Amino acid sequence: VQLQASGGGLVQPGGSLRLSCVADRIQDYDYYAVGWFRQAPGKEREWVSCISSREGTTYYVGSVRGRFSISRDKAKNQVYLQMNSLKPEDTAVYYCAADGSYHSYTTWYKDRDEYAYWGQGTQVTVSS
Repeated sequence: VQLQASGGGLVQPGGSLRLSCVADRIQDYDYYAVGWFRQAPGKEREWVSCISSREGTTYYVGSVRGRFSISRDKAKNQVYLQMNSLKPEDTAVYYCAADGSYHSYTTWYKDRDEYAYWGQGTQVTVSS
């Protein structure tokens, strides 16, 4: 399984970007939960959002709820993170991750150690 994240760039505060996470060498991508994480310089990697397998339930960290939206295009084997009203504190390298296994607790998707597959990261910089 290979994940490829793209769509990052430089944007002014208040602007928008759409990140994409495409999966190669994987069948039934919609059977995998896909999460987005980000890591700012000098900080720990933090969970941002997740879309569950099959039913597509979405989850967001509080700081992005209402501004970011995660979605899945099953036909294209892609998961998107639409980021609106971007703030300087959103600046980070964004990573997508996927996992298709069973998890025994309901908030597993916030834990980066629970994901088996990772993309390479894409830089998002929000600055005027």
